[in-house]
Amino acid sequence: MNFPGFKKINLDIFLILSFILPFAVYMVTLAPSVTFFDSGEFLTATASLGSAHSPGYPLFLMYAKPFAWLPLGNIAFRINVATAVSSSLACLIVYILTITLLKNETLLEDKRFNRIAVKFAGLAAALSFAVTPRLWLQSNHDKPYPLLAFISAIIIYLLLRWQEQYREGTERPSYIYVCTFLAGLSMGVHQTIVLLLPAWFLMIVLTDWRIMTRLKELILATAFALLGFSVHLYLPLRALKNPLLNWGDPKTLDQFLWHFLRRGYPSDPPVRDLKLLWAQISAFNIPREFTWLGAALMLSGLFYLWKKNQTVFIAYVVSVVVFLLVIAGYLNTPMDLIFLTEEFFTPLYLQAAVMIGIGLFSLLGYAIRSAKLPDRIGASVYGIVTIFFFTLPSALCAVNYYENDQHNNYIAFDYASNSLRSLPQDAIMFTWGDSGAFPLWYLQGIERLREDVDLPHTPHLVFNWYLDSLPRMFKNSNLRKFDMASFGPESALRIAIAENMGIRPVYIDFSTRYSVEFKDYQPTQRGIVYRVRKINEPSGIPDISVWDNYSSRGIMEKQSFLDLDTGKAILIYANSYVEVGEFFAGINRHQEAAMMLVKAEQISPEMKVTTDQIRMRYGLGR
Repeated sequence: MNFPGFKKINLDIFLILSFILPFAVYMVTLAPSVTFFDSGEFLTATASLGSAHSPGYPLFLMYAKPFAWLPLGNIAFRINVATAVSSSLACLIVYILTITLLKNETLLEDKRFNRIAVKFAGLAAALSFAVTPRLWLQSNHDKPYPLLAFISAIIIYLLLRWQEQYREGTERPSYIYVCTFLAGLSMGVHQTIVLLLPAWFLMIVLTDWRIMTRLKELILATAFALLGFSVHLYLPLRALKNPLLNWGDPKTLDQFLWHFLRRGYPSDPPVRDLKLLWAQISAFNIPREFTWLGAALMLSGLFYLWKKNQTVFIAYVVSVVVFLLVIAGYLNTPMDLIFLTEEFFTPLYLQAAVMIGIGLFSLLGYAIRSAKLPDRIGASVYGIVTIFFFTLPSALCAVNYYENDQHNNYIAFDYASNSLRSLPQDAIMFTWGDSGAFPLWYLQGIERLREDVDLPHTPHLVFNWYLDSLPRMFKNSNLRKFDMASFGPESALRIAIAENMGIRPVYIDFSTRYSVEFKDYQPTQRGIVYRVRKINEPSGIPDISVWDNYSSRGIMEKQSFLDLDTGKAILIYANSYVEVGEFFAGINRHQEAAMMLVKAEQISPEMKVTTDQIRMRYGLGR
């Protein structure tokens, strides 16, 4: 493009496509509102500019906040767009890294063909990464990992530029300073960035080991890293304003360190056996993300890099080893939490996608040499090459689309709103699991639904900073008089219930009902929540009219997207129907019982064994 008074601008259409195509896919499959797991918490912390769970994620929250001002959809949808953008940027940098590593590589004398082949390799790598199940899953709702992968890839690109300048005889320590700044800054996205530091250190030292002897450059690099890390000042500064979600309340140095160092999480590792070790290691799974064909192409790309740029090869292998040694070896993640560590490997999958692009290019070179093509390439060859490069991303998209299509996923939103609809005015409802609590936080705090209700989260009742966030309930609570961390959340729950029983209606959610043993109280079902009554107080008959006010989008139909917590929510509905159905069967109200049992089967067909047993026990027909 030419403009008067400006230099000629060469637009790279492939570069643009490496962002636009993934972004289009993500927008089509984007979740329309809050989802389960950490979504509701991140949404609430972002919209209120507060603090998320330890270590706070300050950079991610500040990055996502401007998207909350977009004039489309609800707040949750807007912030979900932020993750779609960061994932698309990560795909764009995959393209840039691939063509950078293939710079000056030739296949034929036809320069145009060489240039297009390199760009095809970059675009194929970007699109393959875009539709991997891990990145796609993270791109449809609010997640910090795509942003972390993007920043980590920028650091690799800058190191490659620094390496190139060094080999041409030019010293550019400014590249190193920017890298250390970004490394410190990215700690505000996720702390797993530190696992990439050994690989980046090796890229620098293997290129110019003398840099370690230059004190001035080391001091400046450290200063820039600390400057980037200073993004964490956001946490105490925002805590002083008492935002809506102020996890850890890091106003003081002690509380900041408690928050940043994750001291609120259990630290007892499980006993390791071979089954657990294998599960921990296989959390990093290239064939699952890219198929076995993609894994073979990645190995081909690594082999190609060994001949062209050994420092990049060594850096990637070291990255994988360090991640596995720390995550599988040191952290010794319990079996039921391994799914969390699978998300940590996103930066490694980004680099694997680059290797796949390089592998495709090297394989094309082998095919061209074997076919002995003429120097000038015709249209038919271009067509074959296009199919060759884009078969893998097309296949990955087709395989993974159904499982990652969340555009109709309202299950978390409806679960939270249905729970709130079940509650009378000025009620208290204690929650237990994060996935059950966080959507409630979002609906109440951001969408202002049922602000008359208090929603204490039971596992947090042992922390004074959390009690401070609910002054109406806990300003003068006995929970402040004891070391509740020693007694545990169940004891804290019993004290809190005793203090509020008879003053306000006290409810618990489904997870609390089946996570805590209630000896002095009896839970009475009301839809998917339970009223807590004293053991000698008449419980009455469950009110089934509350079900008529529920929204059940996606509950009765087969869901394309069904993660662990979404599946649990659906089972909660089904179990609640079974529970009330069995109660009515026990008091000979067979019509209502039969209706409830049928609805349970419609929601979860695997409940049929249980419902048939109830019918047989009470003599009910279908």
